[in-house]
Formats: sequence, C-alpha cells, structure tokens
Amino acid sequence: MAKRLQARRLDGIDHNPWVEFIRQASDDDAVNLGQGFPDFPPPAFAVEAFQHAVSGDFMLNQYTKAFGYPPLTKVLASFFGKLLGQELEPLKNVLVTVGAYGALFTAFQALVDEGDEVIIIEPFFDCYEPMTLMAGGRPVFVSLKPTPTQDGELDSCTNWQLDPTELASKFTSRTKALVLNTPSNPLGKVFSRAELELVASLCQQHDVVCISDEVYQWLVYDGYQHISIASLPGMWDRTLTIGSAGKAFSATGWKVGWVLGPDSLMQHLRTVHQNSVFHCPTQAQAAVAWSFEREQLHFGQPSSYFVQFLQATQRSRDHMIRSLQSVGLRPIVPQGSYFVITDISDFKSKMPDLPGAVDEPYDRRFIKWMSKNKGLVAIPVSIFYSEPHRRLFDHYIRFCFVKDESTLQAMDEKLQKWRDELRP
Repeated sequence: MAKRLQARRLDGIDHNPWVEFIRQASDDDAVNLGQGFPDFPPPAFAVEAFQHAVSGDFMLNQYTKAFGYPPLTKVLASFFGKLLGQELEPLKNVLVTVGAYGALFTAFQALVDEGDEVIIIEPFFDCYEPMTLMAGGRPVFVSLKPTPTQDGELDSCTNWQLDPTELASKFTSRTKALVLNTPSNPLGKVFSRAELELVASLCQQHDVVCISDEVYQWLVYDGYQHISIASLPGMWDRTLTIGSAGKAFSATGWKVGWVLGPDSLMQHLRTVHQNSVFHCPTQAQAAVAWSFEREQLHFGQPSSYFVQFLQATQRSRDHMIRSLQSVGLRPIVPQGSYFVITDISDFKSKMPDLPGAVDEPYDRRFIKWMSKNKGLVAIPVSIFYSEPHRRLFDHYIRFCFVKDESTLQAMDEKLQKWRDELRP
C-alpha cells in the first residue's frame, strides 16, 4: 500500500526488549531469571477456586457486569477500603481490568491528552513511557539517585533517593499526572512516608493526578511498610491505585487487575474500558473473588497466604543475594517486589569490549555474554531508563528471585561453575 499503514502513535515503540531476552534464554538453554513470574503453582485454594469456577455455575461461562464481576468488586471494595481508610462503593470506586497492565493502559488513555506531561520516576517499569506516548502525552523523567557505599558494604535500594528540588522542578502548568510505583520494579524500593508526603504535596500544589502502581504491595521485606499514597490526607480524590491478582496470588496468567479511585476519575476509565475490552473473563474474576474472601478471613494471621508467601519470598531473595555475591556480582538489596538489581561495574572495568553493536548499552551486551557463557539470563536495567540516561545506568542487571527451589538450585550450579573459573 502507498498509504502509511501504522498509526504515528506507534513510532519508536515497536521494539520490545522482553521478546529478545526471553528468546535469548531459550536459544542458549539458560536459566531464565529475567522475566518476572513465579514458576511454581498458585496456592491450592486459588487453584481450587478456579477449578470450581470452570466446573460449577454454568453462567460463569457468560458475560458478567462490564466493570467487574459483582462478588469481586464487592470484596475488593471491602478489603481495600479498610486499608485505604475509605468507604468504597463497588460500582463507583472499583474497576476490574485485564491485569494491572490493562489498568495502566486504561488510566493513561482516560486521563492523558495531547501535549499533557506525565512525570515518571526512573528506573521505571518500561510500559509507562510508551503508554504515555500512545495517549499523546510527553514523558518527563526524574531519576532516583544512588548514594555511594563504603567498600565491602552491601548496597540497598534505601540508598536510592529522589532529589526534592529536582522533583519539584519537573512540575509545570502542563503536568497532568505522576506515575508512582511502590514497591518499585526493577529497583525494589518501598517509598517511605516522608517521600510519599513530598510527592503528595507537589501533586496537590500543582493539581496533578497520581497513578500509583502497587502490584507488589504484599511483598515488602525486612519490616518495611507499604503505604498507599491514596491513604494520605488530600490524596484520595486525585489518586488511582492499581493492583494485580496475578502478583497477589502467584497467578500472572489469569490477567485480573483492578483500579481503585474516586468516581470523578473512575467514570473516565469506565468510558475507555467499555469501548475497548468491555469485559474481563468471568471465571478468572470469580476465582479471584473467592481467593480474596478466603484471604480476608485470614488476613494478618500466620495462616494468611500473603504472610506465608512473603516469608518464603524473602528467603528466596536472601538466597539469591548470597549466590550472586559469590561470583563478584554486587546485588542491591530490595525492600520489596520480585527483583534484585545487581551492579556489574567490576565486570565492565575488566571486560569493557564485549561483542555487540557500538551503540548498544553495556548491560545488554553483558547479559548476552552471560547467557551464552554462563547459562544465566537477566534483564538489562538500561531498558528501565529514558534514552538520555541509559548510558549512565548500563552497569546494572535485574534478576527475578520469585522462582521455584529447583530453579534457584539450577542457578547455584551455574554460579558454582563460574566460581570455579574465577579461582586462580
């Protein structure tokens, strides 16, 4: 065809690095520690709930309410209303979406207009930038700044901080939204109350909406506390809080997410939802509803899945940190999430000329080398930065530690061989 085929909103966002590095793991038969999903079953009660949804009430094979299966919106309103300190109405304050990814896309499409600016904190989950661009907005980036550590000291994501003056300088009359991710991907940072109060103050001062991605809220380690920014004074009316059943119940393939917020914002998300996906799979929603009802009865107790999964995941995190240190990698201890990012500066100094394109960031070349030569795959952290900043942060890679014990053992075997090669 002579006419231009693709819409201009697709320009520059057609390449997806996930496809490349997942294929790399497969091609090299490497241990895939890149992609963020559990490679073990969801809890038995969640699986049973899904089986019951498939084999029980035949009407669960049909459409349900467009904005969410009523038992699910009801339990989400009850469960999160207590956590947020709000009386949530299932029909007005809850929208069920095709995963948290769908929630984010719906939010950007509903609120971001041509020329609107969206503040994104780096490093950021990589879909925030293309979703802003597809809505016609302009991403504005502000970086978390790492504080140098003493020699031999284990680094932590608590050392990565926002500069209050720099953050304030990013707000203009064109700023429409700020995207917050806590606990964050890829860094694993859990924003403190003081940091959230800074963000909240600036959002209120400049009349800005906060899109708060909180999918890892149940995975917060070492006694740190997750705080939803919507629970702070003056923030409920300008915040969209996004969650994920996939992350909550280790069932990422179910693709059930949600948005919570004031009706003044939610009405616009419902407009996008009803004119795009319209409806999410009923049976998956029913399974999530029953799972939350079960969790609500056990919440905060030793029998709670959220409590048990957190404990198991923290053990996996600590296991991976020790293993990575053993070969000279320098992990940055995460406060939350599925991930640990690791400093590869020492390798960059020792092996600066790895194969690859001249303009290819070092972390991408390192992962290809590591996959081929060490049988391990991670994700380059430079993909979580804007183009001008990628070279500044191309000495980090991201590993996922929410993996089965057998996967972690396979990792250990690969690392043992690596250790043996490093010995004089």
